[in-house]
Formats: sequence, C-alpha cells, structure tokens
Amino acid sequence: MMKKEEVLKKIPKEGFLKVTDYRKTDLSSQQKTVLNRKGNQLFNEGKYDQAERIFLTTGYSDGIMRMGDHYYNNNNMLEAFRMYVIAPAPDKKEMMIEKMAGIVRYWLHDNKEIVL
Repeated sequence: MMKKEEVLKKIPKEGFLKVTDYRKTDLSSQQKTVLNRKGNQLFNEGKYDQAERIFLTTGYSDGIMRMGDHYYNNNNMLEAFRMYVIAPAPDKKEMMIEKMAGIVRYWLHDNKEIVL
C-alpha cells in the first residue's frame, strides 16, 4: 500500500493529457463536408479509430463530442475528457471535472492509504 502523499507526488506536473487545437486545417468547406460524412459513416460502422482521425482533422465538433461520448460509455475517461476539451463541449467537460474532483476529494479526505 502507498500513502496518498506518495501517490500524489507521482502525478506529472504537465498533467495526464496532451491537448492540441486540431481545428486548424487547410481544407475547403467542401472537403470538410465530404470527410465529415465519411467520418459519420465510419463511426456508425463501429470504425472509431478512423472516424476519430477524420473528425480531428476536420475539427468537426459534433463528431469529436460523439467520440467523447463513445469513450465515456466505454469507461475510457481520459480519452473522453480529451475529446470534450478539443470539441469543445464545456458542459460535458465540466461534468467530468466535477467527477474527477470528487475522486480527488475522496482520496485526500477519506482515505489514509490508497491500494494500487
């Protein structure tokens, strides 16, 4: 068992996520539209990796939020949070921040030791 202070010291100063502004592209609006339709098709077919690449490339906020929802529903919370930040989806991002803050509060106040 590790004490909570030891666990907290292991958190990287730069954080857990690398977030980049993906919306800066040289694509025309027609190209984005075609790609977004393809991304939607791939998403609906369950080809999430390919859909995500398209949505991030075109900066398609709705598609990026849907990727966040997909990750959230599959318990991949860090990727979900990253998608909500990139989209941007402030309501969903704030909801996740509240949940994460609740976990940290629990660690800091209720537990003397954390089992890893």
